[in-house]
Amino acid sequence: MITKFKVNLRELRTFLILWITQSFSALGSAMTAFALVIWSYQQNGSALTSSLLVICSYAPYVLLSIFAGALSDRWNKKATMLISDSFAALCTVTVLILMTMGKLQIWHLYLINTLTGVMNTVQQPASDVAISLLAPQQHYQKVSGMRSFSNSLVTILTPILATSILSFTSVRVVILFDLITFATAFTALLCCVHIPQVPKRSSTDSETILQSASSGLRYLRDNRGILDLILFLALINFTASIFNAALPAMMLSRTGGGELALGMVNTVTGIALMLGSISVAILPPPRSRVRVICNCLLFSMSTENFFLAFGRSTPIWCLGAILGWIFIPVMNANMDVLFRSTIPIEMQGRVYSARNTLQFFTIPLGYLCGGILVDRVFEPFMAGQPLGSLWVALVGTGKGSGAALLFLVIGITGALSCLPFRADKHIWRLEE
Repeated sequence: MITKFKVNLRELRTFLILWITQSFSALGSAMTAFALVIWSYQQNGSALTSSLLVICSYAPYVLLSIFAGALSDRWNKKATMLISDSFAALCTVTVLILMTMGKLQIWHLYLINTLTGVMNTVQQPASDVAISLLAPQQHYQKVSGMRSFSNSLVTILTPILATSILSFTSVRVVILFDLITFATAFTALLCCVHIPQVPKRSSTDSETILQSASSGLRYLRDNRGILDLILFLALINFTASIFNAALPAMMLSRTGGGELALGMVNTVTGIALMLGSISVAILPPPRSRVRVICNCLLFSMSTENFFLAFGRSTPIWCLGAILGWIFIPVMNANMDVLFRSTIPIEMQGRVYSARNTLQFFTIPLGYLCGGILVDRVFEPFMAGQPLGSLWVALVGTGKGSGAALLFLVIGITGALSCLPFRADKHIWRLEE
């Protein structure tokens, strides 16, 4: 047992260095994003204003991903990651300078998030391929579980650390911590991580960027199981983005809510993700990865939204967060293994980028719809309801009740959206 552990450790040594330092940097970035969402909501009290921060980050990611993957397959993966991360750090420094001078405005954050989103568009496919290059295929499920574990740990620590720092200092200290984590990850990647080059196909050098980008789409067209699975996740992402846009608005406005309640729900979400990630890392592969993916998403959509809609206290909201997120790492890991073991490694940059465009284009749409629905539809609707109405009896009254009603709606629609894909024969053929 000890010998096997040592062999695994030796085989994953470079991956572990990259994983640990990049996760540390991700913690700093998440803390900055969390603090700026609170700052923007406190400035305007609008769910749409806060949602636009995420929209500006995702819009370029969605629009340019398909071309970025073609470039990523041609470029050196390590250099691409170093340059992209450095540009993101420069944007963070700009926010710090503007805030220190007292001149930071919402539109500054929109512009900076857009620029950061452009660089993430290039960095993400390079990072995805780097994982495939550094981790042996027999460790893919273990690696996916480890990455889910670090993501969940970031989710746990982000609200705890960010709210603690904000309580005693200011947003500027959160940003300084973010820059320290960047410097650590940058140094480790530059000095301690060697990423092998992908063997190039002879046809790749003669392809234009447009031809390379279209090859990713052609691969998905010819592999309907992967395409249909991506479209299924795109629909789930739309619902989840409406959820994410409405959550801060409800938590910060609802009676019994506030920054502490939002932080506790996010922390419990991270704990649930961690438990799910640990189970993925230690359990054997399932008989049917497709069944696991569909069932996990159906369970998630059928639980948390209703606890948030009908709940009136932080413990109830936290229980919903546990049920809604504990199986998400299981779903992500099985999906990741299906993609990495099916898609040829020399095509992964282009295919992952095509996937990013198709799977994630619904995220900015969901955030936009969520912000508009909370501010313009559901909150005004609940504000006009008499105290004896059915809707008040279901979700309560006061500011935040409109967001609660929205959770009820997306809980129903999210659960129903899972059912057609359970009968998709192309997805089930991936098991073959």
